[in-house]
Amino acid sequence: MKKLWIILFLLPLVSLAQSKRQAYIDQFKSIAVREMRIYGIPASITLAQGILESGDGTSRLATQANNHFGIKCHDDWKGGRIYHDDDDKNECFRKYKHAEESYRDHSEFLHTRSRYASLFELDKTDYKGWAKGLKKAGYATSPTYADALINLIEQNNLHRLDLEGLEGELTFNDRTLRAKNGAKYVALIEDEKLEDITQGSKRSIKKLLKYNDWTYEVALVKDDRVYIRPKKYRGATKTYTVKSGDTMHSISQQEAIKLKCLYWRNRKPVGWQPKAGEVLRLRGRVKN
Repeated sequence: MKKLWIILFLLPLVSLAQSKRQAYIDQFKSIAVREMRIYGIPASITLAQGILESGDGTSRLATQANNHFGIKCHDDWKGGRIYHDDDDKNECFRKYKHAEESYRDHSEFLHTRSRYASLFELDKTDYKGWAKGLKKAGYATSPTYADALINLIEQNNLHRLDLEGLEGELTFNDRTLRAKNGAKYVALIEDEKLEDITQGSKRSIKKLLKYNDWTYEVALVKDDRVYIRPKKYRGATKTYTVKSGDTMHSISQQEAIKLKCLYWRNRKPVGWQPKAGEVLRLRGRVKN
């Protein structure tokens, strides 16, 4: 009798938890699929991480900061902040205006950090490889993190979203499109030239040169970004700290901001080059 009472007591709680999870999946699955089409991260992985990290959207970070992936501030973060106990007390986490912004930052976070680079070589439906790779790369400290993601994906059939993402993958001349700061680009492969990218498309070499702030004499190498649409007038973050080897043009390409705008925002003449450690404005403008 006691066991029956416990079962009857727990059934509504289990049903409520399942309802919350399904509501979360329904709300964010299309965003996860879209991010897969742009960045190549399996939609199942993105959504499973969102579920796990945000507690189906009910965690303090999710409800008060729209942070669905538990991404901490790090040194390069210039946006909003919220402080929350995690591995240590009162740690700094990123704060967003909208949950969708958190999903985009999650894609950018994985796409721009070298420790996750090997994951993008996996098959886009290999959610198990991605789950194990995220754990190995240090995304989370829990020893069961990979298993938790895989269980979430399989219990909720999230792997079906990966097939949906593949069907509508954003391409340009059969090339997978990536995005930075909302500007779409392709990455050059070995021995590829601009003519190879433009062949059969409505984009001319002249347009690509303009979009990328290049001249006809430009020497391109493997993995260079080639923007197929104009870069933006401002960056995704407020500032950028110059690293060794950076140039104004390389920063312009990396941050998807027009080169002339980068000079204008920092009140520098065309041709000026920054030194390592200097902080450049990507939004707003340096005061006189």
